[in-house]
Amino acid sequence: MTEFRAGERVRVRAVDPVGHTRVPRYVRGQVGRIVECQGRWALADESAAGVAEPRREPVYTVAFAAGDLWGEGGHEVTVDLWESYIERVREDGA
Repeated sequence: MTEFRAGERVRVRAVDPVGHTRVPRYVRGQVGRIVECQGRWALADESAAGVAEPRREPVYTVAFAAGDLWGEGGHEVTVDLWESYIERVREDGA
């Protein structure tokens, strides 16, 4: 996996997996900005599924404009997300 840097724009994967996930619905498909890396942690989805040795991935604090999430608000909302939940946003916005 590719590690992300502070300030980099990322999009949360728009997935609806069967079973447990730590990706809040309100950020799925949304574009945010990496604030910082919180270290490497066991992937919560695999831990909840009973995987004996869940993958360890970087967890990032990602900031989203409240207006982008809910249509109003001048503040930011931060969410901690595992690396497999996010993807880099290309310069053309895709």
